[in-house]
Amino acid sequence: MKMQGTGNRDRGTEAFEQLLRRAVPPAGDDPGPERDLWPAMQRRLNGRDEVAAKLGTVPWFDWALAAGVAVFTVAFPAAIPVLLYYL
Repeated sequence: MKMQGTGNRDRGTEAFEQLLRRAVPPAGDDPGPERDLWPAMQRRLNGRDEVAAKLGTVPWFDWALAAGVAVFTVAFPAAIPVLLYYL
């Protein structure tokens, strides 16, 4: 006795396998990056250390936020534990 619908399932599976093979390249074919990325990363990190050492690199809105928190704690000293909780 032959089961109905098995032929369509096999054809659908084959089509699905073909679609997957076209869409996803094999894992072993990846040549990797064309050049070494570590020297460029070190240059970026070292450059940020020099820039971050300067005080002028902090944006003005950070200073405004710090000033607002300072004014808030002076005006409402009972709120200091709440602010410390959220830090």
